[in-house]
Amino acid sequence: MSGARPPAVAGLFYPAGPAELASTVDRLLGAAPADARPAHAVVAPHAGYVYSGPVAASAYAALRGRQDRLARVAILGPSHFVRLEGAAVPAADAWATPLGAVPVDDALRAAALGAGAVVDDAPHAPEHAVEVQLPFLQRLREPAPSVLPVAVGETTIADAADLVAALWDAADAVVVSTDLSHYLADADAREADRRTADAVVELRARDIGPYDACGAFALRGLVEHARRVGANVRLLDLRTSADTAGGTERVVGYGAFAVG
Repeated sequence: MSGARPPAVAGLFYPAGPAELASTVDRLLGAAPADARPAHAVVAPHAGYVYSGPVAASAYAALRGRQDRLARVAILGPSHFVRLEGAAVPAADAWATPLGAVPVDDALRAAALGAGAVVDDAPHAPEHAVEVQLPFLQRLREPAPSVLPVAVGETTIADAADLVAALWDAADAVVVSTDLSHYLADADAREADRRTADAVVELRARDIGPYDACGAFALRGLVEHARRVGANVRLLDLRTSADTAGGTERVVGYGAFAVG
């Protein structure tokens, strides 16, 4: 194993200063609606905090009641910059943010490897999808849980669900990091995202298309696993960037879901 993976998007997707970052995340979490129902997994978006932070906070609010029991968390997201088939976990011992280093969990890494993942730092080095989730976990619980970042590339629904199952059993919580539609007009995005949200809540993994969510492969795996085990999925928040910090001509969709 090899050292700590440094932040790739501090100062771009979220504040680079520790005090400003902590204040920003605390404000987002404080504004999120309370949700006391149990959740073992959540879906959260991964854009810049100014765009998707309020929706991401809605997902983490569903874990707030269990925060003292969140010792290890698996985070699955897409590989935006490196072509990937299957799933990759990092060799790094820790992932750093401006709030400090979060240890990578060896037991979760072993569980992922047992489900077919490989060790490869390349998809993780430039990637923001997992990184932007870490400050939420760091502010949700002190000390922060150990984590397993998982980059999920092209894979079958069955294989993705098997990976989620292995991590579901080994982790205290699973986070799937994904945005929804990209660069549609606002009205079209809302229609598309509502269809995707319905597919997620109704456990129809095959109806989640590759352009419906950038993290579609991991999302399908979580939805299929929930179907297999009879878990309930509920929609917590559904917005577009037009609701937070953008115009209406080309928006990105964000959804937060809880699985329990």
